[in-house]
Amino acid sequence: MTAPSRAAIQSACEALSDIDPALARAYATTGVPDWRTHAPSYVLLARTVVYQLVSTRAADAIWGRVEAFLGEVTPDRVLTCDQEKLRACGLSRPKLSHLNTIAAAISEGALDLARVEAADVEAARAELLAVKGIGPWTADLYLLYAAGKIDAFPHGDAALMEAHRRLGGYEARMENKAFSAHAERWRPHRGVAAHLLWGWVNAERAKAGVPPA
Repeated sequence: MTAPSRAAIQSACEALSDIDPALARAYATTGVPDWRTHAPSYVLLARTVVYQLVSTRAADAIWGRVEAFLGEVTPDRVLTCDQEKLRACGLSRPKLSHLNTIAAAISEGALDLARVEAADVEAARAELLAVKGIGPWTADLYLLYAAGKIDAFPHGDAALMEAHRRLGGYEARMENKAFSAHAERWRPHRGVAAHLLWGWVNAERAKAGVPPA
């Protein structure tokens, strides 16, 4: 797995603080955030698909059943298992289809995760998005966690938008398009901005005695 150096993250935090008061407040609260990392793997892509558009509690339960059923979540096991039993873990038919198309792309070499990790952020994102079942949010989280792309940014992430609203003192949360446009000013450190906002959210959750997101 790859992550930016702590010095690079700190430098980005300082630059972002000069650009956006909301991020300056987040940085003042959290300090240099820890970079979320995960091994570059099919597992991360599959898990992210499962967690889309459902509550964390429901996704935790579904993913736990998927892991218990497969034993090890690999492209080969997904492609060769009893599909109805896998779906019975709680997967919708579209999500089951996505797990299969992503597994097939990796098995056939159409999606090369080592190549994704080595490529620049735009080329890496394009390769991920070319696979049916990998949407922008899934691709961007993968680029952050598994490839350490410092400018990857999960557009449409509700937690980021709400954190920015609260830190910026805005009355209403920005719409997705407006938030993405606002985030353009954070280039080339949008991934650090995301980690600052996530770090602030978790600091607030800790104050309330709620587990981190």
